Amino acid sequence: MPGKSSRLCSPFTTNSNTAANMATSVKSVRHVGSLLKAKGTPTLICHSQRCASAIAVPTSTASQNIEHDVVREASVPNPDPPADSPTAAQLSEHTPYMVATYVRPPPMMVKGEGCYLWDAENRQYLDFTAGIAVNALGHSDPEIAKLLYQQARTLIHTSNLYHNPWIGELSKQIITKTLSAGAMHTASKAFICNSGSEANEAAIKFARKVGKMRMPSGTQHEILSFHGSFHGRTMGALSATPNPKYQKPFAPMIPGFRYGTYNDESSINSLITDKTCGVIIEPIQGEGGVNVATPSFLQALRTRCNEFGAVLIYDEIQCGLGRTGQLWAHQILPKSAHPDILTTAKALGNGFPIGATIVNEDVAQCIVTGDHGTTFGGNPLACRLAHYIFSRLSDPELLSSVQSKEHLFRRHFEHLQRKYPHYVKEIRGRGLILGLQLKSDPTPVVTAARERGLLVITCGTNTLRFVPPLVISEAEIEQGCAILEKAMAVVFAGGEEVQGTKGQQEMAPSGR
Repeated sequence: MPGKSSRLCSPFTTNSNTAANMATSVKSVRHVGSLLKAKGTPTLICHSQRCASAIAVPTSTASQNIEHDVVREASVPNPDPPADSPTAAQLSEHTPYMVATYVRPPPMMVKGEGCYLWDAENRQYLDFTAGIAVNALGHSDPEIAKLLYQQARTLIHTSNLYHNPWIGELSKQIITKTLSAGAMHTASKAFICNSGSEANEAAIKFARKVGKMRMPSGTQHEILSFHGSFHGRTMGALSATPNPKYQKPFAPMIPGFRYGTYNDESSINSLITDKTCGVIIEPIQGEGGVNVATPSFLQALRTRCNEFGAVLIYDEIQCGLGRTGQLWAHQILPKSAHPDILTTAKALGNGFPIGATIVNEDVAQCIVTGDHGTTFGGNPLACRLAHYIFSRLSDPELLSSVQSKEHLFRRHFEHLQRKYPHYVKEIRGRGLILGLQLKSDPTPVVTAARERGLLVITCGTNTLRFVPPLVISEAEIEQGCAILEKAMAVVFAGGEEVQGTKGQQEMAPSGR
């Protein structure tokens, strides 16, 4: 059950009897709620804007503010920290020193264990986000913590000027397990880096180098990506992410990028030409709305790339490493649709920064000493952790469980779709990367769920995204879906107005 707040609210004045009762009887916000109902005090609804990393400015008298906070905290199990909370005070102190790159809701997370998080005020949350598909093995895994401690006491970093044993062990493991899983049958070598954006940056550079080797004149230099994609925020990866929200503030983009429509086979021949050196695509778009590429579309891309010697890149940073119930999302495809380059990150470190770019021999032969590099990438600490994590994520028992958990989620989602047909339009995804397409802004549902002890996030346009830890239990799925249904009841059928947090829809326009 969601944890109770450790914060006690002061009583407020509505009438003398109510105030007296509160002053002597408040032991928890839930008890305050029962008192209010018993006295017939009207329920007040919180309409305040939940704005990230910002402190609400009082717009009424002090007693009205206290009344507002107490009633709000009494109405939900896990209320967001109010403006007079210790969390808000800490944010007020820290926010002036932080670049405002993110919109965050009020809670400050301080502890995690398994599939749960706790905030600074000891509220507990069931986590259906896994750090945006990162914590596949859950939070604070004891074996990961043990290995981190052991390796940190042994050797953390040397730079790539010297050999270390773990970068080689990890590279070997990635290639051998990828081949044995039936994925990317031409996988040959791996480049280890620090993040998904860096992995894609390397892939784009490698594709450009292949094009340069084929056409020394430089005419084969174009990179094709697709609308709805998200490949990263560095300039190369950003140039492959055709969303004005991300590109406009930093325009102009790097020249030579073209954009197509996802799953539109009819446009492939006009998009991939003798000028194309590479095509980068997510087999399942994460940020774009949990959109799944059709097998025929990916096969058509592969066929057209073969005609011109273009490199096909599968970005599986979010959808790979067991999230679909297979080691790699593309391994359900025939070999004839496999990529030349495969990128990964996120779950590879379970929260520790690491990424990898996997290439076939044709690509590897084009890359020579000095073409690319990294200072921190491949350090022994990150690689030792990733070696252990990869072994866990490639375990057949875990992969099989992901598929059964998908079925459980889908049963609940289908129930919600039947219950709210005018609000829930579509269910998308595979494994434990799933999306519920809503007809309108989903952030009020996100807020209502959070204040009842469940963390969910958005993606695309009006889509709720579910990427929980792969180790989540069926009981936890049942618990979380029950909370989600309660949140939807409040937003869709309860007659209450719940404010979302503006700016939290990943792909939605920012207005800048």
